[in-house]
Amino acid sequence: MAPFRFELLHQDKKSRARLGRIHTPHGDIQTPAFVAVGTQGSVKSLTPDELKDLGVDVFMVNTYHMYLRPGMDVMKKVGGLHAFMGWNKPIMTDSGGFQVFSLARKKYLASDTGNQSIKIDHPLVKITEDGVEFRSHWDGSKHLFTPKFSMELQWLMGADIHIAFDDCTPYPVTFPQAKKSMERTHRWAKESLKAHRHLRGVKVFTSEVSGNHYQALYGSIQGSIFEKLRKQSAKVISGMDFDGIAIGGVSVGEGKKEMVQVLDWVTPLLPKDTPRHVLGVGEIDDIFELVSRGIDTFDCVQPTRLARMGRLLVGNKQIYKSDKSTNRKFEIDITKKEYSKDTKPIDAACMCYTCKHFSRAYVHHLFRVRELLVYRLATIHNIHFINTLMEDIRSSIADGTFLELTRQYLYHKPRG
Repeated sequence: MAPFRFELLHQDKKSRARLGRIHTPHGDIQTPAFVAVGTQGSVKSLTPDELKDLGVDVFMVNTYHMYLRPGMDVMKKVGGLHAFMGWNKPIMTDSGGFQVFSLARKKYLASDTGNQSIKIDHPLVKITEDGVEFRSHWDGSKHLFTPKFSMELQWLMGADIHIAFDDCTPYPVTFPQAKKSMERTHRWAKESLKAHRHLRGVKVFTSEVSGNHYQALYGSIQGSIFEKLRKQSAKVISGMDFDGIAIGGVSVGEGKKEMVQVLDWVTPLLPKDTPRHVLGVGEIDDIFELVSRGIDTFDCVQPTRLARMGRLLVGNKQIYKSDKSTNRKFEIDITKKEYSKDTKPIDAACMCYTCKHFSRAYVHHLFRVRELLVYRLATIHNIHFINTLMEDIRSSIADGTFLELTRQYLYHKPRG
């Protein structure tokens, strides 16, 4: 049996939603699955055992941040991410590209022509055909990420799934600029794949760090919001020998309508026997859009970030009409005064540790007095909410009720 493979278990008859399983050397990932984000080697405030209890199969660690701190010397010494973090289940690492590009956050200059370097109007980043030169946000030191170097970093960390180094196209962007960015992504995809294959045979990147376990590589599709480019990128990346496909550039400023359009263009062109991942998307309504279009996994910082802000995930019917603070269907802002005497749990239907033991009033109190415990309780709740939703989605695909579940979640009204 292959050390990494995707098993398609069931295809929904009324949508492109599908039920599957990704087999990795550190365990299986039941799909569709939400991938929690552990940017600096942890999902903030939670232990590995708590993550397992919450049903987390896999989480994403950020290459850029781990490269800067603690650094690859530490990764070599401890034997990779699994040993470093005390986590024996699957890990994904991104290429580091998005974080590097996010340092720029500004449009390409109009002088983006020929094979000249693309000079971005920001002192921290310069993109060339070879890679990305940037300065650390910690100390200003200069670094260069190339496709080969990104692969070396990810192999040293020993994750189960890597993402090829890509040019994360900003938004808004013109068609010519998006085309150049996409073509660069395709060139870097070839270089990433070449380096990845080579590293499988290099001892320092296998047995000394990862126990010689198989490390999979996903290629990244780009092309911004342009149909012609997205379809071209889907065909090019799918035609390469990647273990999976990642769809990037759908959470860099464009709206939900544009994201859905991109998925409608891309997913019909992807091979059915290959796992599909969307980078950086994970709001509740987005999840249903992703799953209904045949996406298997997706990562997002939002549930844990919202938790630390006091914005807790709930079913629509658990929201007070008076809570206008978030403008979102599935969130309450527990820091608001209206929850100060509310003795109900955060969500009446939730069976997480927080909801079984504490009231909205208590969680509100902890936020108001800035007690550290509250970040843990809030994160436990939000992660549990998302993973319970994913369990419900997987069950609904299996029994043919996915569209009914979608209507149940998205279209009931908040209570008064």
